[in-house]
Amino acid sequence: MKRDLLGFLLVKDFLKNIAGEDSIMLVKHCLNKKKNISDEYLAKKMKLKVTEIRAILNRLHYRGIVYYKKSKNQKTGWYSYIWDIKLERIAELVLEEETEKIEKLEKTKEFEKNYVFFGCRKQHDLLPFEIAAEYEFKCPACGNAMDAIDNEKHQKDVQNRIDELKKEIIWLEKKR
Repeated sequence: MKRDLLGFLLVKDFLKNIAGEDSIMLVKHCLNKKKNISDEYLAKKMKLKVTEIRAILNRLHYRGIVYYKKSKNQKTGWYSYIWDIKLERIAELVLEEETEKIEKLEKTKEFEKNYVFFGCRKQHDLLPFEIAAEYEFKCPACGNAMDAIDNEKHQKDVQNRIDELKKEIIWLEKKR
């Protein structure tokens, strides 16, 4: 059931953003393990350099997603590291990120409710009336004329995005 967590696009995007494209496959290998997973083993399985695997592992470790157990080989004196995944931590971090997105969107929605916004055809930044007037209703990015934006439609779009994020949060909480 918990392995389903990697089926969520937002979880995959989160892992890619913090540790790169190969992090998803690395996490899958760690979850499907039948024995202890070393960085050398992962490098062989994924056909990557050990240094690349270690870089991914270190980025994930920094966020608390992976942890390791260190052991010393008494003959060689070398240390080996066995890695494991904390799926709950992935869900926790993604939930935090999604909750922050919702809060920002709700603040944006509240702010935009009180203003008339203007934008150009190329859809550069939306500007409130006061700032658009300072630019004489010409887009500062491209110089095209700026027209009033249908704020009601924009408010609905923001609300739809908030609703989508809330659904994703509910799905994630079920998978924890």
